[in-house]
Amino acid sequence: MALTCSVLIIFLSLTLVSTATARPIYPLPSKISNGIRKPLQTSRPYNIAHRGSNGEIPEETAAAYMRAIEEGADFIETDILSSKDGVLICFHDVTLDNTTDIAKHNEFTNRKRTYDVQGVNTTGFFTVDFTLEELKTLRVKQRHPFRDQQYNGKFSIITFEEFIAIALDASRVVGIYPEMKNPVFINQHVKWPGGKRFEDKFVETLKKYGYKGSYMSKDWLKQPVFIQSFAPTSLVYISNMTDSPKIFLIDDIDIPTQDTNQSYWEITSDAYLDYIKNYVVGIGPWKDTVVPVVNNYLQTSTDLVARAHSHNLQVHPYTYRNEEMFLHYNFHQDPYEEYDYWINTVGVDGLFTDFTGSLHNFQEWTSPLSKNDSGDDRASKLLNKIALLITSYKN
Repeated sequence: MALTCSVLIIFLSLTLVSTATARPIYPLPSKISNGIRKPLQTSRPYNIAHRGSNGEIPEETAAAYMRAIEEGADFIETDILSSKDGVLICFHDVTLDNTTDIAKHNEFTNRKRTYDVQGVNTTGFFTVDFTLEELKTLRVKQRHPFRDQQYNGKFSIITFEEFIAIALDASRVVGIYPEMKNPVFINQHVKWPGGKRFEDKFVETLKKYGYKGSYMSKDWLKQPVFIQSFAPTSLVYISNMTDSPKIFLIDDIDIPTQDTNQSYWEITSDAYLDYIKNYVVGIGPWKDTVVPVVNNYLQTSTDLVARAHSHNLQVHPYTYRNEEMFLHYNFHQDPYEEYDYWINTVGVDGLFTDFTGSLHNFQEWTSPLSKNDSGDDRASKLLNKIALLITSYKN
């Protein structure tokens, strides 16, 4: 479960250094030569490392993403927010309270604020009130008390660029799955030169590091990315800026969209799916809305997956977790049974998981990839088959 000694030493040395600029601490991409890298697998549902391997290591940290890659993630997923000075960072909550040691920093006591966040007055220490230099002095901690606490205080908040560097410098092709998080709130509190919006800076960063191309294109397979958001207007806005594939996230049935105030029932209707498919390649629903749950038992599945597929949309539900409090009784406390159900019965196309290794192990046992799962190898096998056919014809 723990990282190796050498990896810990590397990350401790990286995160204990503070920086006064926006330059990433982690080495920039392309500084390390990996030669020919093993390609992204595309023959089975995607293993999406939700905030990294955060079931083991504090979420959205470099160590959590490195661990997820080690465990076999196809994509590493992150939430993108902004600092006060407009630097894009990897962090889930708009407030720092739940997953950092902000409470120990007396120098920031006067920074507590109350803001409206999606119609709710929220009090805390907000990322938008801290510069990147200040954010880098904080240390991240595990969100859940029932998970491993040994890494609390060892890792810092990372930037979007540092996150990208981790993926691009992996020894194999690893996709990224960044979310434009709370764009309405960010655009209200952070201003960029030239009237640019949060979404503009988000896409600029992706383009800076070579992320481009439609789904399954040559460019996309080289540097895979899914752009995700709960805000449909943000997805529509960036559609003229990038052809990278986008995923429309769908919240619980009682939570309207943050930007358009549309209900769950409206955004999952056939009419809306027919509209949004012009801008996205898939949807990312909360799994308990796809298959409702009563008293911790699964009920009859909805037809959302079938209807999405009929509109040529992928379905990537969230979030799969190993702990017993997250496993419905139908699965007998066995996360592999849950994966089996969602992959082989419901038929989803990707899964957001806190435990990348568990999903990877399940898929390797049930639908193992070829040791040489690359386009060149497949092409070579095809040529061999053709040669055999020609030989048999001559004979």
